[in-house]
Amino acid sequence: MTKVIHFTRHAQAEHNVDEDYFIPDAPLTPLGRRQAEELYSQSTELQQSADLLVTSPLKRTLQTTIIGYRGLRARLESQNSPKPIVVLSRLQEVNDFPCDTGSSRYELEQIDEFAGIDFESLEDDWNSKQGDFSPSTGAVKARARWVRRWLRDRPEQNIVVVAHGDILRQITKSSFHKPWANVEVRKFTFKHDSDDEANLVALPAETEARAGGEEPTSSEFKFNHWS
Repeated sequence: MTKVIHFTRHAQAEHNVDEDYFIPDAPLTPLGRRQAEELYSQSTELQQSADLLVTSPLKRTLQTTIIGYRGLRARLESQNSPKPIVVLSRLQEVNDFPCDTGSSRYELEQIDEFAGIDFESLEDDWNSKQGDFSPSTGAVKARARWVRRWLRDRPEQNIVVVAHGDILRQITKSSFHKPWANVEVRKFTFKHDSDDEANLVALPAETEARAGGEEPTSSEFKFNHWS
């Protein structure tokens, strides 16, 4: 059976509006919440077929996950061997702007909307933007490679991943000039079973859902303002 990864960019968040990248851990806008609802309605088959749900720990990805994939979450958590949402720190966004810097585990655990999500896997320094989580080119490439290997090594064959535009570019090695829309879902599989890079390849009709526009990422902001 071919392993399929369904990569999803989060819905519109506050930093996407007017390109304000200095909003701390930017949450979804009201429009973003409606986009996440649209994701739910566009992904009926995926809600019933995927066997793992993985998300970045930032607020906007968590919110997109619990709204847009609530059917999948409910199904996985109600199985005889429940599979809770996997919160993966290495899926966080690339840059160190406030909008791309996550909240502490304690803060996340105090938010009623996130009740039932297990944040124990989050490292103490996950939101430090240092070391493994640095925005440096080398650290980002290593983090993207780690995610690809982790996904390939998972036993599940049909995995949904909710993350961010820039880290998704790095993970899938997509062109900077092919932006991910908000709440766009693209499907990929692995080229080989054991190559060191765990490279991915897009599957035919790769776009499975799309509910928003091509809102810019913080890397586009940096390129346009500082290049």
